[in-house]
Amino acid sequence: MVNNYALSDLTKILFEFGQEKFSKRIAKAIVKQREKKEIFTTFELRKLVESKINPRYRIKSLARVFQAIRIEVNEELEELREGLKQAIEFLAPPGRLCVISYHSLEHRIIKDIIKRQDKTALRMVTKKPIAPSVEEIEENPRARSARLWVAERLQS
Repeated sequence: MVNNYALSDLTKILFEFGQEKFSKRIAKAIVKQREKKEIFTTFELRKLVESKINPRYRIKSLARVFQAIRIEVNEELEELREGLKQAIEFLAPPGRLCVISYHSLEHRIIKDIIKRQDKTALRMVTKKPIAPSVEEIEENPRARSARLWVAERLQS
C-alpha cells in the first residue's frame, strides 16, 4: 500500500480511516520518498511521518497513520460490517450481541447496523454504549476508547 497506492488514494485512506488532518502532507511525503527508495519498514515510515509533523502532534499522527494502514490492509471495517450482519442473522431470541469498538469509525458502523435493524428484531439493551470506568482506564490506559455495545434479539 505505502509503496504502490496513488497520492489521492493514500490521502483518502489517511484522512478517512485515520482521521488524520495532515493526510495530504503525509501522503505527499510518502510518494516523494518512494520515488527515491521504497519504504520497507515501519521504522522508515515512522521517521518519514515524524519529519513532516510538528512535534506537538507527532504521537497522535503516528497512531492515526498506522491505524489507517491497518484498517485498509486488513479490510477491518468491511469485516466488521459482515461479521455483525452474520452475528445478528444467527442470533436466536433472546440472545444478546455484545461488541467492543475502539474508535469512532467502528462506533458509527455498529450503531448504524443495530439501529437499521427492524425494531421487532433487535433492540439496544442500554441507551448508549458502555464506556470503561475511571478505575479501569487507570489500570489499563488502552481501554480509554473502548465502548461496549449490547443488543438483544427479540422474539419474532
